[in-house]
Amino acid sequence: MATQNQNQNPRSSNAAAVELPQPLPTLEPEAVVEQLRAMRGQIQEVTPLSRAERDLLRRRAKASNEVLQASINMIGQHDQVSLAVAQPAEGVRRLFEDANRWSAVEDELRMMLQGVAGANLVRRERVALVATQAYNIGTQLARDPANAMLRPQLEEIKRLKRVTRRRKSGEPAPAPSSVTSVNPKP
Repeated sequence: MATQNQNQNPRSSNAAAVELPQPLPTLEPEAVVEQLRAMRGQIQEVTPLSRAERDLLRRRAKASNEVLQASINMIGQHDQVSLAVAQPAEGVRRLFEDANRWSAVEDELRMMLQGVAGANLVRRERVALVATQAYNIGTQLARDPANAMLRPQLEEIKRLKRVTRRRKSGEPAPAPSSVTSVNPKP
């Protein structure tokens, strides 16, 4: 009877359901791009730089946190230094803190990018594996005259592979007689 009462009490079953953590919905790639673009619009300073500009700024910014902090303290200690650099110590301190806080964002974005790139690489590898299996199975099936309709597609795949190899190596395409396939033609 106690089991029957628990089943009939909607509050007890709802309370248990509410306590379970719900998985977050997964996002489609287009939704991620849309959200990233919206976030980029909300960030005050997003400055695309060329490689040369980044390298130059990295060389100029190369200083330890201790040196930067000591220099900021010097700005605050003497008005002449503050006037000479045209910056109050508090403004430079805020800029220093902002740079440190945004470096955490940079690290998170870098980790996220590496994770997305890794997952996409795994997807591409899976597709390549299935494509290779399909090609090998098609090659075997095409040996049977009943499956002759596969031959034009297999020839097209072979041609595309030759073109791809030619582009990657920078060498001219191999002569047709030197082309070897995984399985001989029927």
